[in-house]
Amino acid sequence: MCLVRVDNIHKSYVMGEVEVWALRGVTFSVRKGEFLSIMGASGSGKSTLMNILGCLDIPTEGHYFLNGTDVSSLDKDQLAEIRKNTIGFVFQGFNLLAPLNALENVMEPLLLQGVKRKEAKRRAMNLIRQFGMEDRIHNLPKNLSGGQQQRIAIARSLITDPHLILCDEPTASLDHKSAKMVMEMLSQLSMDNRAVIVVTHDVRLKKYADRTIYVSEGRISETAIEDEF
Repeated sequence: MCLVRVDNIHKSYVMGEVEVWALRGVTFSVRKGEFLSIMGASGSGKSTLMNILGCLDIPTEGHYFLNGTDVSSLDKDQLAEIRKNTIGFVFQGFNLLAPLNALENVMEPLLLQGVKRKEAKRRAMNLIRQFGMEDRIHNLPKNLSGGQQQRIAIARSLITDPHLILCDEPTASLDHKSAKMVMEMLSQLSMDNRAVIVVTHDVRLKKYADRTIYVSEGRISETAIEDEF
């Protein structure tokens, strides 16, 4: 079943008196259970595409359908609801809340949804156990290794049971061993009737994906442009 459908998306920005096109006629789809990697060099347009997929931005032209809904036509409040309930985010810098411990960070999305604290804690603990982090629940982010922080970040992204997991350079801050562990986790997650999309410039991550598309100068291709990697 198709979860993500991007249909002829264009995105431009006005910089002074110049209109700059970041995306030019991008079209592709992602099915449930698929792990897709999106690769491209800095400035290729992949970050702009990531923002649109994450409902952080809307296209200038074209349509983005998520689970059958044309989210490109929604207003800011509706996009916020989509982000809160349908998409899980994993970032390069982990984006954990520094004053909160590991357990509280995983609980936070549920609390924002209005789930009672006791239930949020129960669900967060169950998920943290699956990631083998139960002995770190009281640690602040600064007292966790990079790999541990990313595991907590992934657990947080899953706590609301989203249909789509979006990952922005999820291994860039990790050593090789931790990066391998994180990518294997993400690959496994895509099998659970959800889609996982990883945006990266690291060609080593391609082997974990079911499929890879390449972004260059705002356009996509199934074939890499060697000079960019």
